[in-house]
Amino acid sequence: MSAPITVTHRHGERVAVEAAGVQLMSYVYKPDPVAYESRKPYAHPLRTLGGRQVSAYRPADHRWHKGLQMTSSHLSGQNFWGGHTYVPGDWYRDLPDRIGSMRHDGFDEFYVEDARLVMTERLTWVANGGEEWARERRDVVVHSVEPDEGAWAIDWSIRLTNIRDQPLEFGSPTTAGRDMAGYTGLHWRGPRDFSGGQVFGPGDVSGDEMMGKQAPWLAFVGEHDAVDAHSTLVFAHAPENAGAIHESHWFVRTKETPAVAISWAFFEEFTLPPGESFAYRYRVVVADGAWDRDRVAGYLAAHGF
Repeated sequence: MSAPITVTHRHGERVAVEAAGVQLMSYVYKPDPVAYESRKPYAHPLRTLGGRQVSAYRPADHRWHKGLQMTSSHLSGQNFWGGHTYVPGDWYRDLPDRIGSMRHDGFDEFYVEDARLVMTERLTWVANGGEEWARERRDVVVHSVEPDEGAWAIDWSIRLTNIRDQPLEFGSPTTAGRDMAGYTGLHWRGPRDFSGGQVFGPGDVSGDEMMGKQAPWLAFVGEHDAVDAHSTLVFAHAPENAGAIHESHWFVRTKETPAVAISWAFFEEFTLPPGESFAYRYRVVVADGAWDRDRVAGYLAAHGF
């Protein structure tokens, strides 16, 4: 049974969700001050029901990594990921004049009902220099806050429409020539103590083998410093993603920079013509304890994924 939640909206800044005395999530939409980090909304901190933090904000190695956020590392020559930009033949360079942003334009829906928070947000993707390139409808739903399961969930969906008079070209460092660095799309950065965590998917695929693979879900189990505890995050595709504009692959790292991205352009670029849209929906489950493959599969099946 879902536990009641308390939602606090600091208008113009952030939305916080609390249950059983723990702040589970803060969704921040006030622009960060540093344009080089690609200003855009993000969810941080993320915590388990047991109060364990499972996201990182501005880690020293990548200041533009901020909890859970929607990104696009290579988009028609612009960087909506943040930080240095991969340039074919020239490795990474600091190119601040290529850093785009995602502007929060408002909420079309915002309500709490049946222990669920539902937010429908309007955003505009703005290229460096101010040209508006895309309109986004983003739905963020916090639900299934279940102490008996030791878990809660976020559904995060995007519908993006090209408002330019020319195509939008989506890629990644791998499509630009860097091997197995296809990061882009919805991205989570884990805390530093999750370095060396366990990664697995359905079947018998696990660890580094998950990089660049396709699978309906991926789980990341991390062990915390200071306390004797593990936490698990599960990242899953909604069933309708199978018919999306472009198939996604998993980007995952466990050493030094624990991270997961559901990459929509890992190996190949794709094009979004003027006036057209694409959509994806994902689920992120935040759980106490070290879940195994059977428990992840059973949880997703029981919750309609």
